[in-house]
Amino acid sequence: MTSATAPAVPAAPGTAAVGVRATARVTASARGGATVLPVLDGDGPFELRRLRSRGAEARVCVVGAMSAPLGGDRLRMEVIAQRGAALHVTSAAATLALRGPTAAHATYDVHVSVEDHAELRWLPKPLISAADSNLRQTWTIDLAPTARLVLREELVLGRTGEPPGRVTTRLTVRRGGRVLLDQEADYGPGATGWDSPAVLAHHRATGHILIVDPGFEAEPPAFQTLTETSQDGLAVLTPLAGPAALITAIAPDGLRLRHLLNTAHLSHLSR
Repeated sequence: MTSATAPAVPAAPGTAAVGVRATARVTASARGGATVLPVLDGDGPFELRRLRSRGAEARVCVVGAMSAPLGGDRLRMEVIAQRGAALHVTSAAATLALRGPTAAHATYDVHVSVEDHAELRWLPKPLISAADSNLRQTWTIDLAPTARLVLREELVLGRTGEPPGRVTTRLTVRRGGRVLLDQEADYGPGATGWDSPAVLAHHRATGHILIVDPGFEAEPPAFQTLTETSQDGLAVLTPLAGPAALITAIAPDGLRLRHLLNTAHLSHLSR
């Protein structure tokens, strides 16, 4: 299920440094009232473990088999929830972005497809951007018109007592071939205005929960400010132009960020 990946080879002078290259693949299929996993293929730092199912939902845990992403790494995950399948993806621990042996940036690309009447719940632990790291992360998600999605993404800028690294993240979601959400954020040294009062100010954790549900077409959620003071963080619920809603939060640390997101989700968008 997990295969070893060759260690990084030092780049020749004048060429880009190359780290680990690895791709993990998950395919979920509906069979006999349950969801099975015909493809569960880990590679390099990705070890994929089946967890006990809950009802018709199959569950997968991503376990880090080695330190990643490091500078120069090229990591990719490909996930398909086929028609009628229900899939829950989580992780065993936070993902830690580190500088590694090279100053080159790392990439972590996630490509997701959720087919008609399928559901994906992607609820991993946070991404931590350690000092001197440089990560570019992308999410590309394609949803069928009747698909459902719950996606949580959390980012902690720096470990305790250290400055953050640089992290750029882009989330692109298409529903029925049309763009539902396309947003990009850039944080850390070299990013413009990321710690200004208009962005994070003194906060060092940020994240969101995206919910796409055809049921919102009949009963769309309303815009709400979910917190009253910025001392322990801020959260807002924004309806999107489609059957979807986005909860966005910022907080002083990862623990308070998780509390904000979970409270907002359970209180206002629990389905």
